Amino acid sequence: MEGGTLQTTPDFAALERHRRELTAYCYRMLGSPFEAEDAVQETLLRAWRALDRFEGRAQLRSWLYRIATNVCLDMLDGRKRRARPMDLGPAYNPEGPIGGQRSAIEWVEPVPDSLVTSAEDDPAAVAESRETLRLAFVAALQHLPPRQRAALILCEVLRWKAAEAAELLDTSVASVNSALQRARATIDANELQPGKAAADLDDDDRRLLADYVQAFEAYDIEQLTALIQEDAAQSMPPYELWLRGRADIMTWWFGPGLGCVGSRMVALPPVNGSPAFAQYRRASDGDGHAAWGLQVLELKDGRIGEFAIFLDVASLFPLLGLPLRLPAGAPDPAL
Repeated sequence: MEGGTLQTTPDFAALERHRRELTAYCYRMLGSPFEAEDAVQETLLRAWRALDRFEGRAQLRSWLYRIATNVCLDMLDGRKRRARPMDLGPAYNPEGPIGGQRSAIEWVEPVPDSLVTSAEDDPAAVAESRETLRLAFVAALQHLPPRQRAALILCEVLRWKAAEAAELLDTSVASVNSALQRARATIDANELQPGKAAADLDDDDRRLLADYVQAFEAYDIEQLTALIQEDAAQSMPPYELWLRGRADIMTWWFGPGLGCVGSRMVALPPVNGSPAFAQYRRASDGDGHAAWGLQVLELKDGRIGEFAIFLDVASLFPLLGLPLRLPAGAPDPAL
């Protein structure tokens, strides 16, 4: 039974009920929804194979988290941390080279909220969870050594007691507390700025987003300028390019980015707790629109403060249930 010591051996359905929360945990650990899904699948398989040795002396949930942690630590062993373009160096000149491309495994990748949160959860818990799924926070986690990362997520995000985390990590409470102190200092050093989660949007925010879609589809420089924070940032994985400041973003959009003229924008359910849109550019053969990018936005003080535009549509659009092409005249995809 959930919430207490198990008296009977659980079946696979009992394991499967923890899939979403384990996916959220593994995503924060690994920075990729694809790797998180692989880690959870491996976790459930290991648990299933070991069920005959599970005697209910521990809660099923904590047992699964122990397995998931070991799976993630194995996956992270010896690997470079995932990053965002702004982690790699100063902002680019919008009129200069776009910068090189890097492998997908080097970037923090976005995750749809539907994979890691549930509408059935407590609204306050969902709101808090979304804050710790923001791209900037997940990227900051990647700066931590893996075991520090696990300790911080368990204690600060999931609200485990230090003693519980110590038992899971096979270490002492003092070691967990020391790891937490170092981890908090690293997170604080990243100077994360508060954003507005999609769940907290008010009527003004929704009008802002509607105006943004209209302005972007019209490629109206004056309207776009009015909607963007002066110190806004833009990144565009897999390119190293990132930009700082509304003026540079507009210079890029109306220079190298002119191929976006005539784009079609499709509103999505939240991604990383933030408003998101699928961008389709005019197809090169003239037949409708082709998938171009996933835009994840951060709102701040009534304007758009950040654009994270992910171009790996071949992987990300299927994850979101999106087609790679919109024929001319086709309605928005049903999501």
